[in-house]
Amino acid sequence: MAAPGPTLETPRLLLRPLQPQDFEPWAAFAADEPTMRHLGGVQPRSQAWRGFMTVAGAWTMNGYSMFSVIEKASGRWVGRLGPWMPADWPGPEVGWGVIRDCWGLGYATEGATASIDWAFDELGWTEVIHTIDPANAASQNVARRLGAELLRQDHLPPPYHEAPIDVWGQSRGAWRARRSAMAS
Repeated sequence: MAAPGPTLETPRLLLRPLQPQDFEPWAAFAADEPTMRHLGGVQPRSQAWRGFMTVAGAWTMNGYSMFSVIEKASGRWVGRLGPWMPADWPGPEVGWGVIRDCWGLGYATEGATASIDWAFDELGWTEVIHTIDPANAASQNVARRLGAELLRQDHLPPPYHEAPIDVWGQSRGAWRARRSAMAS
C-alpha cells in the first residue's frame, strides 16, 4: 500500500509518496557513506526502516512529506525530496537527497522546483527553507539554482543538534517573481 498523496511529474522525474518497494533502494541510499555524509550519517537497515516509516507516516498525519523520486526513463528509485517539517524544525523545508550515481544530473533542482511549487500552491506555505550542512557545497549550489539565499546559521533539533547548519530560503513572493521572470 502506498502512502496517500499526489504524484508530481517533471520532464525526467515522477515524485510520488513512498511505496513498499521503495524501501530496499532507500536502505541502500541510507547505507552509502558519501551520500549520507551531509544527511545525518550512515544508517543501519533498522534505522533506515524507521526513517522510511516516519516519512510514509508523515503523509498520513500531515498531508505532505518527502516524495520518492523515480527516474522516468528507467523506472528506478533515485532519491527522496520534498516538503518536510518535523517537530521543532527551523521552518517549512523542501529538502533533497539523490543517489550517488545521479549526482550532477540536475535531479535535485528539477524535483525541488516541482516540490516548492506544490508547497506554495497546495500547502499554502509562505516560505521555504533548505537546511544544509555548511560543508555541503553541492547542496548550496542547488539552493542557489532554486533562488534561495543564505538566511542564517541554526541547529536542527536533537539528535542532530550538535553541528550548526546553514538555513537557506525564500518567500513565496520571491519564488513566484523569479518563476514568472524565467517564464518571460
